[in-house]
Amino acid sequence: MTPAIRVAEAAKVAFQIHRYKHDPAADSFGLEAAEKLALSPERVFKTLVAQVDGKSLVVPIIPVAARLDLKRLASVMAGKKADMADPAAAERATGYVLGGISPLGGRKRLPTLLHESTLAFATIFVSAGQRGLEIELSPQDLARLTHATIADIIVAR
Repeated sequence: MTPAIRVAEAAKVAFQIHRYKHDPAADSFGLEAAEKLALSPERVFKTLVAQVDGKSLVVPIIPVAARLDLKRLASVMAGKKADMADPAAAERATGYVLGGISPLGGRKRLPTLLHESTLAFATIFVSAGQRGLEIELSPQDLARLTHATIADIIVAR
């Protein structure tokens, strides 16, 4: 049981856990999850950790096939510049390893941004805190549990 699963259980939200055999050679953890669980990549979301203005960590949650728009992220966070966080800093702040970072149950409560496309689905999939483990829950429950701001934070296609 991961901290992410404990948070969902404690909040008494409806959720399901999905396991798959993680391939250590996979290029993209999120696309691997979508493929192995036979899901549309639009319904599977990756949890990233970024840094705004060189100091504040933030958690953007975006579709696995999308690219984070760092300028939009900075703007939404009322900052001037955003970059991806150092991987070690992301792991320290969340308590999870890269590829298994969950928006739920992290060591520190970080500001969270949920891409607006989540609202098109009854349920979405995010990491449950381990590579090869996804949690399926409603985007509304995820937003409530993470105190997320809904925003358009991906590069336009």
